[in-house]
Amino acid sequence: MKGWRYRSFAVGGVALLSGSAVLLINNGTVQALASTLPVVSQLPVEPPGTAEFTWEVLTTVAVFIAAFLPLYRPRPRRTIDTLSLAAKRVVLGLLMLTAIGYFDYTYRIPRLSLLMLTPLLLGGLPAWFVWIGQRPTGRPDRSLIVGDNPRTIEEVIRQLDLPVVGYLCPTSPFRIATDTPTEAIPDGGTTLAGVERLGGLSRIEDVLVSHNIDTVVLAFEHPDRAEFFGALDACYEHGVAAKVHPEHTDSVLISGESTDRLVDIELEPWDIQDYVMKRGFDIIFSVCGLLVLSPVIIGIAAAIKLDDGGSILYTQERTAIFGETFDVYKFRSMMPAGESATPIDDADNDRITDVGHFLRRTHLDEIPQLWSVLVGDMSVVGPRAVWTAEESLLEAETQSWRQRWFVKPGLTGLAQVNGVTSTNPTEKLRLDLQYVRQQSFRFDMKLVAQQVWMVLEDVLRTLKEKEESQ
Repeated sequence: MKGWRYRSFAVGGVALLSGSAVLLINNGTVQALASTLPVVSQLPVEPPGTAEFTWEVLTTVAVFIAAFLPLYRPRPRRTIDTLSLAAKRVVLGLLMLTAIGYFDYTYRIPRLSLLMLTPLLLGGLPAWFVWIGQRPTGRPDRSLIVGDNPRTIEEVIRQLDLPVVGYLCPTSPFRIATDTPTEAIPDGGTTLAGVERLGGLSRIEDVLVSHNIDTVVLAFEHPDRAEFFGALDACYEHGVAAKVHPEHTDSVLISGESTDRLVDIELEPWDIQDYVMKRGFDIIFSVCGLLVLSPVIIGIAAAIKLDDGGSILYTQERTAIFGETFDVYKFRSMMPAGESATPIDDADNDRITDVGHFLRRTHLDEIPQLWSVLVGDMSVVGPRAVWTAEESLLEAETQSWRQRWFVKPGLTGLAQVNGVTSTNPTEKLRLDLQYVRQQSFRFDMKLVAQQVWMVLEDVLRTLKEKEESQ
């Protein structure tokens, strides 16, 4: 079951099962039987009136529909994962109902009702999601190839053991290959290794639905691009398994668990609620940071002016997600003359000013980047945004450097809290890619806490050293 049909069954099933459970537990016979059990017998039986029963049903249904929001997206999941996630959402829904009862919203759901709801929903709702998530049996998987280069797609088709319905590829590679830039290539009609082209990449969602696709094989020649993630997101949106040939992707994307000649993709797009939580935290963190640190900002600005009379802020073009660029702002810590793209340790840099040494050691020079976080160019957590002029040098050192572009750059990250900078590009790339794989809102909070603690320690240590040197 895929797409909107899955969503309809998911939402409708939660509403029907939770509403039916409320109806069942308010039956007089059922409550009488429950009251004979140890412990439960001590709870008062409070049969609701008509109005109270209506509120109980509506409240329970609304709470559980909201609690199961992450499961309405038809992603391919193992049965054990579906059972575990659904059980967690049931527990969350019961806690929400308990909290509502604590604040006495309209009608307090009786404790006996909450206790009786628990086994019914813990058994019913996970089983429902396992059932609607099952794939049809009795026919082989229907596969679709999606890529950006006809030669790569043809190579993957010839190596596959799966039945292939068709493939999707942009029009431009065919025009270049035939040396006829004015030739119009319509959707369909172009075959590779006996497989028909079903259109461009923009048709992926239509093809997934119309051809009832089970598996999409991503055959991009350049996987570090927005089209790759657009296709991957469409797969997860419609509950279609996404696989890739290991020769045609970067190692950051794959799980390493191969099936025949294909490898499952490990990197999964975030749910919309994950994006909302991350972006909401970015906004709250940046606004609070700018307000709380406003006296520090004024003091640093005055110190920079008194030190050499130069500009307070330093602007530099940095690389963002998918290779896009933006201007980042920092407190100026170096003399403008003699700027070089080659990464250099602070100990060997003679351009750093007196005030700059303090700012860089305490990371206070990065406070203006909170503005970049607020406007959405950066996030609080992510790989460090690298100077665009520095990118080519780092790519020469580590060829997979661009894999860092998969996520938005951040103020802090796994590499930053471990003190690894661009002077050690190989180790920095390893930690940045580890963050790409492990990223979650909980992991972000852990890194933020580590970074804040490190900044406080650096500030106190620097102030103590200055006192001792005087």
